Amino acid sequence: MSASLRSIDGQDEATILREIQSALRDLRFGAVEITVHNAQVVQIERKEKFRLQQPGNKAG
Repeated sequence: MSASLRSIDGQDEATILREIQSALRDLRFGAVEITVHNAQVVQIERKEKFRLQQPGNKAG
């Protein structure tokens, strides 16, 4: 089962794909969530995590 990238709010398939690429750009740790309703992409959410070193761990 798959969803198509139909036009929504004047956005065509190429625009939706550019938005997904933008959400993925420079993402090192995290997730990109694509929400689909009625076979249309309606939301793209980027969740980014920043990994911090624990005290006592020193990068060499």
